[in-house]
Amino acid sequence: MSTAATIWISGPVLRARPDGPFRLREAVTVGEQSLLGEVIRIARDEITVQLYEDTSGLRPGVQVTGSDQLLSIRLGPAILSRIFDGLLRPVGDPSDPYVKPGMQVQAPQRLWFTPSVRVGELLNPGVAIGEIASGAGIPQRCLVPPDLPGGRVSAIAEAGEYSDDQAICWLEAPDGRRLTVAMTHGWPVRVPRPVQARLASDEPMLTGQRIIDCLFPVARGGTGAIPGGFGTGKTVLLETVAKWCNADVIVYVGCGERGNELAGLLAELTELEDPRSGRPLLERTVVIANTSNMPVSAREASIYTGITVAEYFRDQGMNVTLMADSTSRWAEALREVSGRLGELPGEAGYPAYLSSRLADFYERAARVRTLGGEIGSVTLLGAVSPPSGDFSEPVTTHTKRYVGSLWGLDVRRAQARFYPAIHPLQSYSLAADSLVRWWHAIGCTRWQELRRRFLTLLEEEARLERMARIIGRDAMPARQRLVLLCAQLINQCFLRQSAFSTNDRYATPSRQAVMMRLIGSFIEGAERLLEVGVPPEAIRDQAIFRHLMRMGEEIPEGDWEAFSALDQELTATLRRLINQSRAGSAEDAGASEVST
Repeated sequence: MSTAATIWISGPVLRARPDGPFRLREAVTVGEQSLLGEVIRIARDEITVQLYEDTSGLRPGVQVTGSDQLLSIRLGPAILSRIFDGLLRPVGDPSDPYVKPGMQVQAPQRLWFTPSVRVGELLNPGVAIGEIASGAGIPQRCLVPPDLPGGRVSAIAEAGEYSDDQAICWLEAPDGRRLTVAMTHGWPVRVPRPVQARLASDEPMLTGQRIIDCLFPVARGGTGAIPGGFGTGKTVLLETVAKWCNADVIVYVGCGERGNELAGLLAELTELEDPRSGRPLLERTVVIANTSNMPVSAREASIYTGITVAEYFRDQGMNVTLMADSTSRWAEALREVSGRLGELPGEAGYPAYLSSRLADFYERAARVRTLGGEIGSVTLLGAVSPPSGDFSEPVTTHTKRYVGSLWGLDVRRAQARFYPAIHPLQSYSLAADSLVRWWHAIGCTRWQELRRRFLTLLEEEARLERMARIIGRDAMPARQRLVLLCAQLINQCFLRQSAFSTNDRYATPSRQAVMMRLIGSFIEGAERLLEVGVPPEAIRDQAIFRHLMRMGEEIPEGDWEAFSALDQELTATLRRLINQSRAGSAEDAGASEVST
């Protein structure tokens, strides 16, 4: 164990003269309080340490002690449904509500273990040895740590209750060593956990929000970014996705957000009901809270802590969604530490390696075949808080390079109480083409065609709205007025979705497909009516238009008869208007002949 003497301190960064070998990214403790830090630079006769705790009171001469290990966290079944800080230290314990300085670890807990292997079996790294009942409502598996060589089972504990740090399985390694396996194990936060193979992301992570699932989907095991200015609803959207998405486990990283905002989130998570199980949503959630009043450098570690926790549950064959709110605060921590190190600043003062750090983070999202042969995934959603809503600032710009979906939140939509306030012309999805087969499999064979049609109409609407403000809608040609009418139906009926509505707060893929098909039929029918001379205002005044506008609110989930009746009403209305137009044309022709 090496030591070093501090010679210089500036905020969360110190320099020390070593008395022994250190390695890059090694975890160290500083001073009598054992403040946790990490070696981030090694020179010939000096090491630079980044501290993750308050450095008030430190002075030159304080001893730095190495651990001979990379910065690691302890992973185990007891972390589910718990709240931690950025270094995975428990937060919110009523008996000890404050995070104390020093390397604090979670106290051992007793959990019920049921073995699934027998003596004599040969186990590889990452294979499950039994089931664990954690009390969180989700059965978990106890895995052979990926960094162990594996071996043959020489002994296995019987079914019963054990401490999670107690050995429950003994292996004979090929080199003759006797290895022990407990319910928990350590893992370096900056090292991705190994897998057998990365698989194609060909199915969506469903959120129940139509504008996301149908227009800008994110693939399971994919990445998404949510940029938006202050008050546009980033946190609300993440909470909505956390509640309704089809993920087994949610990892929520509050990185540098305000303390009262995270306190409100924690209160809501305990009150929200998981729609799949009827139990509190917090039971399948891990919250990593690193507020703005905590040491700024700890924000940088919290992102890696979160993704490591997500990979741990992924290796059990679960589908995990990680939400980072927000990566802008994480980038600000990089900028501050970079300034303390005296590095040459890049654009807007951020370090030149900002782009590569973002890439390292987002590249850990994947749908994989685990070492144990299971299929699991980690889907990353990162909120971005650009100053003044400027999407051209460095964090947003670099994030766009590495994410498969972008949900751009618009201030004007949010001010107009349009939620989700995702702007359809500032958003995109690179995963849409790979999800066509999945939508076909559930019966929505026109999904790709209708998606393109909707986006085209919304783009035309944005262009025509500027013209309408200048000359007025009434002075515009009939076809342009029809475009505005159809875009209004898409916006108000399909893209707008109230979280307070019992019927419309969530939409299954089947319901979304039916609504898309009805709106598509209306658009095609309205174009036929325009060809026979029916003006857009006459179409707008029909009762079917109002019924379509309200179908999300009025028709509950699973009421397919109501959707069928609406389809029949639409068909009858279109036929009636066509017949009336033809009859009127015939009368006009007859009157013209008589006058002649």
